[in-house]
Amino acid sequence: MKEPNTDLAQALQRSGLSNKELARRIKAAAQAWGEPHVNPNATAVRRWLDGQEPRPPVPDILADVFSAHFGYRVTTYDLGLGRSRSADRSLVYNTSYAVTVEAVADLGRADVDRRKFLAAAPFAAVAAVGPSRDWLLNTLDQQPEPGPRVRLEDVASVRNMFGEFQKMDVLQGGGSGRLVLAEYMNQHVYPLLRRTHTEEVRRALCEAAAEQTYLLGWMAYDNGEHGTAQRYLIQSLRLAEESRNPALGAHVLAGLADQATLLGNPEEGRRLAQAGRAGLGPRTSAACLADLWALEARALARLGDRSGATHAVAQSEAAYTRVRVEEEQEWAAFIDPAYLHGEHANTFRDLGQAAIAEQHARRSIDHARRQRRARRGAMSHAALAASHLQRRDLEAAHAAGLRTLALSKQVKSSRCVEAVQDLQRRMKPFGRHRLVADFTERARELVAS
Repeated sequence: MKEPNTDLAQALQRSGLSNKELARRIKAAAQAWGEPHVNPNATAVRRWLDGQEPRPPVPDILADVFSAHFGYRVTTYDLGLGRSRSADRSLVYNTSYAVTVEAVADLGRADVDRRKFLAAAPFAAVAAVGPSRDWLLNTLDQQPEPGPRVRLEDVASVRNMFGEFQKMDVLQGGGSGRLVLAEYMNQHVYPLLRRTHTEEVRRALCEAAAEQTYLLGWMAYDNGEHGTAQRYLIQSLRLAEESRNPALGAHVLAGLADQATLLGNPEEGRRLAQAGRAGLGPRTSAACLADLWALEARALARLGDRSGATHAVAQSEAAYTRVRVEEEQEWAAFIDPAYLHGEHANTFRDLGQAAIAEQHARRSIDHARRQRRARRGAMSHAALAASHLQRRDLEAAHAAGLRTLALSKQVKSSRCVEAVQDLQRRMKPFGRHRLVADFTERARELVAS
């Protein structure tokens, strides 16, 4: 005999809704979700209260209905309905604004409350191909749920927080501050998306939410949680589309391209970077264009296309000469010589052109040192060390590797740890040389952590 669902019953009692009214709201929400076959009645609600498990996607829709009614996030767990499908749901680039809002809100809640479950969510190798296409082609068709009206002042307060969190990421790494940002988004930003707005405010709010959702994804990426990162980035791309800001959408595609190439899918990385350039427009953001060309170069280098990669680097450098910092959006602040030269160093490292890689690495290091950017400095020192190893100069590589270690210890970044591990692999051909043994010993604590 089934046990009554007391959690659902308590939520229904607190809401003051009748079984019939709850069924009506579920039906209305299902229409917004694009699930017209979901058509419950009061009898179905009574069966759920008696302990019958509703079929997906009803549990998630129920959670959304109660969330909208109460004004705070209610999960499927709160309703006695088990685990939400939010990890898979957030891989979908949904044409419905309402579904997008609930997907990103669920993702943020899972990031704070169920990190172990979310961290185990896999990276889906081609999940970004559809979203990149849809971002280029889709028009927007949904409006937010009714509720208290959001003002431009509310949006301004959200935007003011972005710069602080971005500085935290740039200077300290993705492992610092992400949970604070996720909680801030859960409590203050995602709830605003459910309320009513003028069209001007709605676009501004979606832009601010997209920026910070991207930053959550980038922090997860930098912390090695690639399944989580991918889900945030896809939902950020959808919010960017709502904002009608093509540069922001292209910026999100750059992040997806970077991740795809890093994880061994350079062909997808190339396509994503090209999609970003196609949607960007010729005079929208020179900084974003420089970044997209740099990331396309990284992908082409991994694919062994020397002429294509060299051409893409040249295009990236040409685009950056047109950057006017005062005209760029705040999220583009990191796209500067320290970053771009670091990316170019890795491109030429992968092409086996050690001398050119060294030149770019040194330029990146100089800029990063002046800005006190330990993460960028660590990664560019790693590229410098790799270029020395390609030229069989173990002593110079060891010195650059030690600097990589010192800077990596100043930040919380799995990418820095991976750069150290990459150097360990590259040193293996030198056998039991004392400098190899010394670097391995010094790196042990960092890698183990």
